[in-house]
Amino acid sequence: MFHLRSVHALLVTTLMLAGCSQDETAQMDTAVATEVAEPAVPESLPMGGEKSVMSFFVTSVGGGNGGDLGGLAGADAHCQALADTEFAGDHEWRAYLSAMPTETAPAVNARDRIGRGPWYNGEGTLVAANLEALHGEATNINKGAAVTQRLDTLNGVGDTPNMHDILTGSQSDGTAFERTTDSTCGNWTSSDNGSAQVGHHDRAGGGSDASSWNSAHPSLGCSQESLEETGGAGLIYCFGAD
Repeated sequence: MFHLRSVHALLVTTLMLAGCSQDETAQMDTAVATEVAEPAVPESLPMGGEKSVMSFFVTSVGGGNGGDLGGLAGADAHCQALADTEFAGDHEWRAYLSAMPTETAPAVNARDRIGRGPWYNGEGTLVAANLEALHGEATNINKGAAVTQRLDTLNGVGDTPNMHDILTGSQSDGTAFERTTDSTCGNWTSSDNGSAQVGHHDRAGGGSDASSWNSAHPSLGCSQESLEETGGAGLIYCFGAD
């Protein structure tokens, strides 16, 4: 349904089109399209729809082998399996992880893997309406909203243990790093060499960008012990891509 302002704009445009040139008509069509705003994304969703409400969560457990998640496919399968346990397997689950380019494959951007949104946590609370909101000021990823598939709140700065580091391998805009230094634990196949870029689910702590949910700092290493020492547990963000 159009707002009254939009309807008024359409009526005025219709009356003026007859006396306009083709170029002027095209310009006016663009102006009208701008007037007709997209429907607002609801801040919350009720339970009991055709599909499960949850389309975002932080994994309650890591893969158990540090930064070796079995590659992107293994990480996606981990997300899918955890979602299945909470009756949310009706989404196509993807891990929010970037991968660096190799001799045989180009880089993979985390933001390109997760669909267009909107995304809601298991309580039906809006996390982000779209990719732009997710990577901008409008994101609602924080300690209260970034809960697990079981709706558990994760430990953050000041808690014991501190588990706020979430593996992403990404820059703040959701893209892979262009540098040659490993930031993805060998594209999520190493629990030994390399490092992983992590974000802070609670938007707090230390690092070059401590308030970033997806690109706060690199981990000390890729072993489970290194991830825990840095302040994490090998956890990842999962998004419904459908």
